[in-house]
This record gives sequence, structure tokens and C-alpha cells, in this order.
Amino acid sequence: MEREAGAPGYWDNPRQAQTNMQHLGRLKETVNLWRNLEKQTGSLLELTEMALDEGDYSFEKQLESEFNDLASTLAREEINLTLSGPYDDRPAIIMIHPGAGGTDSQDWAEMVLGMYANWAEAQKRPTQLLDLSHGDEAGLRSASLEVGGPHAFGYLSCERGVHRLVRLSPFDPNHLRHTSFALVEVLPAASEEETEVLVRPEDIKLDFFHSSGPGGQNVQKVSSAVRMTHIPTGLVVTCQTERSQHQNREYAMRILEARLLALQEQQRAEELAKMRGQRVSPEWGNQIRSYVLHPYQSVKDHRTNYQSTNPNAVLGGGLDDFIQAYLMSQVGKE
Repeated sequence: MEREAGAPGYWDNPRQAQTNMQHLGRLKETVNLWRNLEKQTGSLLELTEMALDEGDYSFEKQLESEFNDLASTLAREEINLTLSGPYDDRPAIIMIHPGAGGTDSQDWAEMVLGMYANWAEAQKRPTQLLDLSHGDEAGLRSASLEVGGPHAFGYLSCERGVHRLVRLSPFDPNHLRHTSFALVEVLPAASEEETEVLVRPEDIKLDFFHSSGPGGQNVQKVSSAVRMTHIPTGLVVTCQTERSQHQNREYAMRILEARLLALQEQQRAEELAKMRGQRVSPEWGNQIRSYVLHPYQSVKDHRTNYQSTNPNAVLGGGLDDFIQAYLMSQVGKE
């Protein structure tokens, strides 16, 4: 691929050339990763053999530390081997909607958004808040967050479904226990070179309105918030994160393209299921995880039975063990 990139006429088709260069970049990262692991392993083995030959145990703690780091990296790469779907390496767009439960569920939706933002920050992944609609008293009516970095969609697709919270309500004057729900949707971002998702300008209806903040107060007098309707499918996307109307239109288009890509894949899956005689089960209604803050402390994933007794750490972004347990549970499944 490097030889091809240096050939005359390679950039005659700039879009294709850029796609190829991005692919080349990902391949180089993979090769460099394993070459470096090969060097680290060789160095570790050589140092271990020398220490054993000379009976020198002063390096024992250093060798154990290096071995543990190497084992962790290999474990992570083993997880990555499960991420072979066509969109697993794409950025992920997470959309969060509160369920029934009024202010408590809206507050829970905001907590869920913070959980994913914290996870992305700990992973040093780029994030972009695409949409944020505040609740009347507290919390959120909806939110959309784009998360980038390696295999973002592959990892975060494990999170789609219904998330349930049990706690003493801070909004109940009697401080009673409430159960709240939030629906998490995760879509792969449509890539810039995506040719299958074509959004024609004549298929888009745009409406503009005032952005609103907590308590229903107008954030500003300018109608910068955008409502984008895709006429052929009836899909509607709103975006009011930025003060710039142009920026909100751009974010709304990114969400719409991701929704169209997901709709296209869903239609393909349904057609395949009909050919196989299978019934397609809905994904969005499944309760995947419960977060209990009272009367005891627990987070349990109902698909894998993986459990943590530290919900504060999980809500602070500690999702890796849950994600890995789910991915490993899917190995060998169709």
C-alpha cells in the first residue's frame, strides 16, 4: 500500500486516496503494536534468563511489573479481536433518553451521560457533545454524545439498552426509594467517505427555534436550535447544543447520517432474518443493567451476570470490566 501511495496518479481520485491512506494508517498502528510487543517480550525473556543464570533476584519486582503490563496489553488486544464488525472501528454516537419517572429519570439520564463522558476521558478518547436538552427541574430530556478513538463503536455498542437505577430520590420530599430508567442508543458514526448513506438537500426540511435551558428559560433570543426532518424516512433530529445555527446544523446532520446508516443495517438484518426464517427481536426494550444505590450497593449486568459492589466507581466511568465481560460472552456466537 505504501508503494501504491507513491505511484503517479495516486491522488487523481482524492476521496479514494484519502480512504486508502486512513486504512494504511490503521494497518501501521496494528503492525507497530505487535512489533513493539514482540520486542518487549524478547527483552523481558532475555533479562529473566540472565537473572536466573546469575542467581540475581534483585530484578524480580521490576520483571513482575513489566510482565503484568505486558499481560494487560495482551488481554486488551484479545478483547479487540472480538471487534471485527464492519463498523466497530467507527466513532460512536450515544443517545440518552429518560424513561418514565419524571424528574428522577431525567436526573438519571444526566448521570448516565456523565458516566460515558468519564469513561471516554479516562480512555483519553475525543468526545463531542452533539445535543443537550435540559429538563424543567433537573436532569436532561435528551442528550447525544459522540465518542472517538480506536474501536469506539465496538466497545460502546455493548451499552445499548435500558439502564435501571434504584435509589432514595433526592426529589421526593419524603426521601422514598424510586426506580428510574434511561434508554441508551448507540450508533456508528457515518464516515466521511460513506457512499451508502446519501442525504440529498431536497430530502431535508429544516426548522429553527430558540434553544432552552433549565427551567424552560431561553438561553438566547436567536433561533439557533435546529430541527432536521428527513422527508423520505420521517426521521427527526434536533440539536441545540451550540449558539451557532451553522454548528447545530452540522451536528444534526451527523446524527441523522448515523440514524440512516443504522436504519439501513436494520433493514438488511430484517431481510436476512426473513430468509433464515428468524424473528428479529427488538433491541431497545431490553433492560441490560441495574444500578442499585439503596438499600445496598450494586451494579449488575443482566446479560452476563457480571457484578460490582462499587456503583460510584462504575458511574465515574469504570465500565471496562462490564464491557469486556459482555464482549467475551459473545465469542463464538453468531
